Amino acid sequence: MKVASVSEMREMDRYASEKLNIPEEILMENAGQASSFVLSKEMGIKDKRFVVLCGIGNNGGDGFVVARNIHANGGMVKVFILGDPAKFKGAAKTNLDILAKLPLDVRRIESVETAEGDVLGAHGIVDAIFGTGLDREVSGLGREVIQLINANDKKVLSLDIPSGVNGDTGEIMGIAIQADYTVAFGLPKIGNMLYPGYGCCGKLYVTHISFPPSLYSRDEIKIEINDPVELPPRERDAHKSSLGEALFIAGAANYFGAPYFAALSFLKAGGGYARLATPRSMTPFIAQKGMEIVFVPQRETPMGSISLKNRDSLLALSEKMDMVVIGPGLSIAEETQQLVRELVKAIGKPIIIDGDGLTAVADDPEIIRERGAATILTPHQGEMARIAKKNIGEIKKDKIAILQRTSRNMQAIIVLKGAHSLIGCPDERVFINLSGNPGMATAGAGDVLTGTIAAMFGLGLPIEDAVRKGVFIHGLSGDLAAEDKGEDGITAQDILEYLPLAMKLDRKGLLETPRETYRGCEVI
Repeated sequence: MKVASVSEMREMDRYASEKLNIPEEILMENAGQASSFVLSKEMGIKDKRFVVLCGIGNNGGDGFVVARNIHANGGMVKVFILGDPAKFKGAAKTNLDILAKLPLDVRRIESVETAEGDVLGAHGIVDAIFGTGLDREVSGLGREVIQLINANDKKVLSLDIPSGVNGDTGEIMGIAIQADYTVAFGLPKIGNMLYPGYGCCGKLYVTHISFPPSLYSRDEIKIEINDPVELPPRERDAHKSSLGEALFIAGAANYFGAPYFAALSFLKAGGGYARLATPRSMTPFIAQKGMEIVFVPQRETPMGSISLKNRDSLLALSEKMDMVVIGPGLSIAEETQQLVRELVKAIGKPIIIDGDGLTAVADDPEIIRERGAATILTPHQGEMARIAKKNIGEIKKDKIAILQRTSRNMQAIIVLKGAHSLIGCPDERVFINLSGNPGMATAGAGDVLTGTIAAMFGLGLPIEDAVRKGVFIHGLSGDLAAEDKGEDGITAQDILEYLPLAMKLDRKGLLETPRETYRGCEVI
């Protein structure tokens, strides 16, 4: 499913009204009807009391439609308007005028105390205060009302997006409604899908409000949910070389886990043949745990990292591989960093650059741009800040736009790791991945990701699909581990061990987790 920015949604509304002749009143009616359906489904309406809180604007107009439907279906409803009712116009004013002709209590809220008793006595709250266009900190009466709602245990339905969440970034604008249910109109917005905004939405629904598929599925919308792609069948006469051969250039003194997790995850996720080029002194220790790995011991620097002297032999071996992974636990020793830069320039096969490999190329993006084969970068936010020449605060506030620019400029696929990892492509498409959980914020989890992505490529997926599938399977494996063990204390080893089960369940369509969890929202 596509995910829209606020401006893209406004353009869709305009196009529907001006080109398709769908009146604004119909779009608002459809939004309100869909929201009323969710209200009925999740809370029930008949004989129950509701408070509808409306801001000045179309989000408030949607709230008026919901209030009318509550009344029509046997519920009791009070409507509170935050602001001057005289400012309503268009479809919102039309729906306010309709309410004025019904036996409903509609009043302007002057202070939070005006609504406090009704909020406390309600069965449910409808949040129609700010909508997706909010671009300023919430203050004054709006802040007080949101505090009142959040302080009570009433069920809350937010219309389009919880009030206080930035529709383009997911940022909390000082304070935001903690909703139990949210109905997004047209398409989910970026703020619905990215944390921390996603965490405010509760169960997320979407209604297309009568938009045709040609409008809400068009190619110009570059952001979408990472719906898992289908794996190629594993042929009955498969052999290890036909299932992918990958070289992992990884490891340095004191970094034994990263090379092990990266190389073995390739095998655990279904890859055929994993070679690990790691410092010679480390090989016996890693081999005790990863006996299935084929080792290529490397000459070392005085600091225990891979020496530049290995350049030619590594290049020769790389050309025999399907993919090369470079960087996990590699160290930032200058000689090894120079080795990375020279290898990245010269390797003619697809590569994944992670960890210390990202440090080596961050200051010279031209190395990546000039490559003839595909390049995949897998940074966390701190590494992304170095690559994009931003600070972490800027990354958090505008991660999709920064990811799009950086992927385009570097002509690389970039996986920005984190809660709801983002996959950015050179053509500015971005996929939002919804598998995974907070327990995966643990050392070594990113190394497991690199091997999983490499395995998907080895299994025959095209490079972009391999990245998307690898990110999804990695998150699914973490979810399976959390389901059995709980999120606290999950280690990279746990994620690694659950990869075969994740692959099995994905191949056979046996996922017990509701598909809506990974699709992001339920369409109504």
